[in-house]
Amino acid sequence: MKIALVGYGKMGHMIESVAKSLGHQIVATVDVAAKDATALVAAGDGNAVAEAVKKSGAEGVIEFSHPTAVLGNLKALIPLGLPLVCGTTGWAKSEDEIAALCASSNGTCMRSSNFSIGVNMFYKIVEEAAKIMAEYSEYDVAVWEAHHNQKADSPSGTALEVARRVMLGNKSKTEMVFDAFHERPKANQLHVSSTRVGSVPGTHTVFFDSPADSIELTHRARSREGFARGSVVALEKLVAKLADGSLSKGKLYGMADLF
Repeated sequence: MKIALVGYGKMGHMIESVAKSLGHQIVATVDVAAKDATALVAAGDGNAVAEAVKKSGAEGVIEFSHPTAVLGNLKALIPLGLPLVCGTTGWAKSEDEIAALCASSNGTCMRSSNFSIGVNMFYKIVEEAAKIMAEYSEYDVAVWEAHHNQKADSPSGTALEVARRVMLGNKSKTEMVFDAFHERPKANQLHVSSTRVGSVPGTHTVFFDSPADSIELTHRARSREGFARGSVVALEKLVAKLADGSLSKGKLYGMADLF
């Protein structure tokens, strides 16, 4: 497949390497700063991004840019009608808007806060564990995540999804809290805390704690390669499912639709 990469930082370079190892061709790399990108565009110039992708002859697009750029990129890329996979986080509040754009322009976008196969299995484990532990009121629950000090958003999109899965399993938790507490937390509050330090690729832990003991579930990424490989596999599956009719154009999809 001919693939265009929008966002050519560390993750973009790793996606390129993985895609080539899987037999794909990278026909465009688009970025605002990377000097080795095939197309340098001005920050916020979505039209230039779309034009670079269109000229490349790409058959699919993978977007891994920056939270400040992602919405502009998506609004420019989706009307091209190419299968689009987006791994940039920080735009959850705009998902309805992007879904509407997909519908109106017959574009297709697949987004996920984390493309790692292991993380997506972790989501399922967390939800089931939260359901089991919710039967025992003496166990409280919290979420913690850590990432490298270059990450631009906090909490991570993965942590938000982990917290959502906790709340699906434990109906007593109805509110996520991301800031520090200055009073005792209420019983319905789920604390989601973040740490930014060094070069951590990504660690996510769910704590179930009681006066008697503590249970911890942790997913620890060893490198970004799992995220990169997952994004390429997601594009492959999206293209295949559009071709066989199990998915249709004009929609915003998530990992659960592919796996």
